[in-house]
This record gives sequence, structure tokens and C-alpha cells, in this order.
Amino acid sequence: MSTSLKKLIPTETTMKSNQELAQTIAKILADSGLQHLRTSSPSLLSNLNPHITHLVLSDPILPPQSCLTFFNFLRRNPSLIPLRPNLQAHVTLFCRLHQANRFAQMKNVVNTIVHNDRLQCQVSSIVPLIESGSYERDSVKKLFDMLFRVYVNTEMFEEAFGVFDYVYKNGLEIEERSCFAGLLALKKCNEVDKCLCLFDRMREKGIVTVYSMTLVINELCKRGELERAKRLMGEMRGRGVEANVYTYNTIAKAYIERKDFGGVSEVLGLMKRSNVEYNVATYTLLIDWYGSCEKIGDVEKVFDEMRARGVEPDVYVYTSMINWKCRGGNLKRALFLFDEMTERRLVPNGHTYGALINGACKAGQMEMAEILVKEMQGKGIALNRVVCNTLIDGYCRKGMVDEAQRFRDVMEKKGLKADVYTYCNIARGLFKLNRNEEAKRSLLTMAERGVAPNSVCFTTLIDIYCKEGDFAEAKRVFQEMERKGERPNNVTYNAFIDGYTKKGKMKEAHEIKEEMEGKGLMADSYTYSSLIHGECVAGNMDAALTLFDEMSQKGLTRNVVTYTIIISGLSKVGRKEAAFKLYDDMKKLGIIPDDRVYHSLNLNELISVAALLWKGKDSSTVVKELLFGGYYGSSERKGVVKFQKRLQTINGCSLSYHLPTPPEGVLLFRWNIGTVRLYASVAGCAPIPALFFFTLEDSSNKFDFST
Repeated sequence: MSTSLKKLIPTETTMKSNQELAQTIAKILADSGLQHLRTSSPSLLSNLNPHITHLVLSDPILPPQSCLTFFNFLRRNPSLIPLRPNLQAHVTLFCRLHQANRFAQMKNVVNTIVHNDRLQCQVSSIVPLIESGSYERDSVKKLFDMLFRVYVNTEMFEEAFGVFDYVYKNGLEIEERSCFAGLLALKKCNEVDKCLCLFDRMREKGIVTVYSMTLVINELCKRGELERAKRLMGEMRGRGVEANVYTYNTIAKAYIERKDFGGVSEVLGLMKRSNVEYNVATYTLLIDWYGSCEKIGDVEKVFDEMRARGVEPDVYVYTSMINWKCRGGNLKRALFLFDEMTERRLVPNGHTYGALINGACKAGQMEMAEILVKEMQGKGIALNRVVCNTLIDGYCRKGMVDEAQRFRDVMEKKGLKADVYTYCNIARGLFKLNRNEEAKRSLLTMAERGVAPNSVCFTTLIDIYCKEGDFAEAKRVFQEMERKGERPNNVTYNAFIDGYTKKGKMKEAHEIKEEMEGKGLMADSYTYSSLIHGECVAGNMDAALTLFDEMSQKGLTRNVVTYTIIISGLSKVGRKEAAFKLYDDMKKLGIIPDDRVYHSLNLNELISVAALLWKGKDSSTVVKELLFGGYYGSSERKGVVKFQKRLQTINGCSLSYHLPTPPEGVLLFRWNIGTVRLYASVAGCAPIPALFFFTLEDSSNKFDFST
């Protein structure tokens, strides 16, 4: 036995006198109260020692409330500093309070044990007192349980683990809710490894519930350990702990964030096999999942399914729906959902208004966006920086840069400091209006205002210099960007490539592409479209076609812009058969030609492509595929009017037309500038005969395309 512990154990004679004194004090306290003890028997107090205090508090004739009153008197009286309760007195009082179920006071005692520097309490100090005393087992169990919880709540995790280990070595236990509190505290402090360590101990002792399991699975998912999370869920199922909808939602969310759609499907399958019904949070996740996949139709299906199953959408579901509808360009549907939401007495939050304001800005509906901002503020939702930047971006997209700058001033007057996105949006808006000097000045003065530029700002500045042909300055900005730790991305390199191709510097453009790929960045569709355009302008159609084929080999999407560039290039060098083939390929892939296809062709090219398209085709195909250029739909005349407008943009031509009437008809286009007359003789729905020509009145040139 240690010397310090021996000192706590009095001799037999002393014990007898101490016992008698303690009984006297306890009786006075029980019969007459503390005040009588202080006034009529002050000598008794002067003879107090720690052992007598322990005996008084242990005496069963003294009610717990009287014990607490006596304890607090000793602890708070300045004249009794030497007699203040020691650790044993605290433990004794705790056990007396536990017998009376005085849990609030018990917690206060434990807090004092932990936080009183004079007591210097550690598990190793409490254990000898417990083992040498005669405390009830249930009281001891509760003491250690509360001690564990106070330790974790005050982030004394090593001490908490010490309590846990002692408890289970001695056949006691910590309540599951206390262990869960420990997991939460560790999670809050980002002590994930210790959190997992505690959970392992809980699992060994069989005190895991679905809530503690879900918490740990969430932490594993955050660390990217999804397989381990699923294994844990399977193991706990074998121990009788079944996952609930929150567990499955946690794993599904992790897969969605990783864009692992196979994983999402697997989780949904597990839910179905386990008969776990989706809740509103599940549907919110599914809406975000399909939205991120650009499957807007499926988003609507999930929303309908949710309501069909009787799950009422909440503000988060509506906000998610509004967000994806706005991103998909369906502002009308978003507004309908917003109205439906408010009719159901759901209160829109800042995110709801933010999504709708973003949709209005993307649609160029700035007046609507301004109305929504006023409504939001009228409902007590303060403007935030995200909404302000959304409005500024909307103004800039609309070409209203001066209004954007005015709103930035308003924003700063409200205490919202302009950030890097504010400056970038305004700079890009100025750049689009060819106000390059203002754009550069805006970006270059950011640092003076305490805003560090990011990769987007550097890339915008590089793009400006490249468009101006100042590649030396663009390279200087690029080097500064790398020095400041901002990594160039595809957009940065594409700015160089686009600038070089527009200046006819194809060698330099290809070198930038190689540099980009050498740094692990893959060339994208924009990279290839810029290079193809440059090669087409230079007349290097074989090089352009090689790049065009390379896109397919690398799995890159060849969109209408890419096809327009290559078709235009082929037409310019007279390779019209190849141009026509690519046009056919484009249609077969479901890529609908739009104005950009025809804007890429001059008048002669339009007529040349028309001749190719008409070969071997009947009048119906010609009208639908060529003249309407993808506009065919509601009425033929409407389509021809649109085509007429396109032709009028070429050399300011005016056009008269007459629709063919099967089985016979004549389609006549007459341009007054030139003038160019194009005649097409159409015989019903039969293949067009070998007559397709046009003449320039001021030229002897005549082209005849025959089958």
C-alpha cells in the first residue's frame, strides 16, 4: 500500500473518536440544520478533518440534501480553506446523491472533480478510493459513466479512454449514449482516428447501435473509405444492428459526390432488398444525383414518385428542384415550383432565393432577379456575397457592366466586401465588351484591395493579352500565376492556343498543347476546336481532319461548333463532297445544325452545299433538310422565313420566295445585290433532275451541278 494511501487510514483510537464526532455532527445537521451547528457547536467544526467529513457524508441518517448543504458550506467558506472537501468527500457525496437520483447535482460534483486543480483528479487517483471504500456498485458505475462523459465533453480524450478501459476490466460498463457522446466529441474535434478507436472498443463490448454505426460510417465515407464503410455495415448486420435510411443515405451521398453512379445504384438496391423506405432526404439526394448527371427528366420523375408515395417535399427538396430547373434553363417550371412551395406554407430560405435568382440571371431576366432580391430582403433574408456575385455575373452576361459595377458599390456599402469572384466577373464582362484596358486595370488592382487573384483571374488576364497578340505579357502573367501557387488548367492553356491560332501561329499553338499534356492535363473539345479552326484558316485541311479524327479516338465530343468549323474549311478549299459527308454524319449523330453552320458559309458556299444536299434527294427532303436547316417543325413557311433572314445577312441581300406545291412547283430565290438568281426545278417527290445552277449577272461564271 502506498504511503499516501496509508495516511488516509487513521489508527483505531483516532477512528473511534472520529466516528463519534462524525455521528454528533450528522445528528445536529439532520435535526437542527447547518445554522445551528455553526452557532451552537463551532468547536465541532474546528475539529473537522477529511476522514470526519467522509464519515458525516456517509451517515445514512443525514438526508442527501443536508449532505449537499454541508459539502457546499465547507467548499465555499473562506475560513475553512484547510477543511475543504477532498477527492474522497466528492466521491462519497456523489454516491449519496445517486441514491436519491439527484442527477443534476451529481453532474456538478463530477465537473468539480474534473476541473478543480486542487484535486488533481485522474483515474489512477479515484480507483484506490473506490476499491478501499464500500460504495454501492450502481453508484460506482454511474460515477465512471458521468466521468467519461465529462472527460469527452472537455476534450480530455486520453482520460476518457482510461475510464473506459478501467470500467470494462472491472466488469462495469459505460452507457451507449455516453459512448455516442464520445464519438460526437471526437468527430467535432476532427479526431477521426480516435473516434474509430473508440468505436472499435464499443464494438468489442457489444454496445453499438445504428446511430453510432451511422456516425462512424459517415466519417469513413468522408475519408473515402467506402468499401470499409460497407463492410462495417455488413458486419454489424450480422451482429443484429440493421442499417436504417440514414445509414444508406450517408453511403449514397458519398457515392454521389464521387460521381460513382454504379455505387449509388448498389446502395439503392440494398435499400430495396432490406425493405428500407426512402425518406425526404433520400429523394433530395436522388434529385441532386440526376441533376448532376444532367438527367433533368429523371429529376422530375423522382419528384413525382416521392409525392405518389406520400412523402411530402420539404424546403430542401423544393430548393433542389428549383436549382436544377434553373440550371437546365427551365425558369418557368422553377417559378411554378416556387409558387407551389409557398402555397404549401413552406418558407423559402436564402438558398431557395439564390437558386431562383441565379436562374433569372442565366436567362437574362435581370428585372426579375432584382424583384426577387427585394422580395428576399423584405422577408428578412439578408443579401449575401453569393447572391451579389450572381447578380453581378448576370449583369455582365447581359452586357450591363456599368450596372454590375454600381451594384458592387452597393454591395460593399452593405459591408459585403468584393471578393475574387466579384472582380473576375466584372473583368470578364468588360473583356467581352472589348473594354480591355478597364478589364486589365480591374484585375491588376485586386491585390491593392487585399484580394488575392485566383486561377480564373490569371486566366482571364492571359486571355486578354493573347487576344491582343501580346504573348510576352501573357507568358509573364502565366509565370506569376505559377509562382503564386495557382495551377494553370485547361482553360488557361486553351487561352494561349486560341490566341496563337487566331494569329496564325500554329506551331506555337501545337507546342502549348504538348506542354499542357506533358503536365497531365488532357486536351478537351475546346482545345481541338481551336486547333482545327487554325488549320482550316491556314488551308491545312489534312491536318485539320487528323485533329478531327483524333477527337473521336480520345472520346471527346465533336459538337455543332466543331462540325461547323470543319465543314466550312472543307467548303472553302472546294472539298464539298467531304463537307457533305460530315454534314450527313452530324445529322446521323443527332447533332442539329443551327445558325452557326450557315453563318460559317458565305453565299457561294451555301449554294454549293445546297447542290450537294440536293443530289439524289426528293423535294420533301430538300425543303426539310436544306432550306429549313433544322428549322422544320410547325410550318414550312415559318422555316423558309428563318432561312430567308439568314440569307439576308449575306451582303445585305433581300429575298423573295415561293413555296413549292407538290407534285410540281418552283422554288425561286432572287437576290437584288449581285444579282444572283438560283433556280431549282422540282418535279413532285421524284429525285431532282440534273438541273441546279446559278449565275452572277456581272460575271460570266456559271456552275452546273448534275447527278
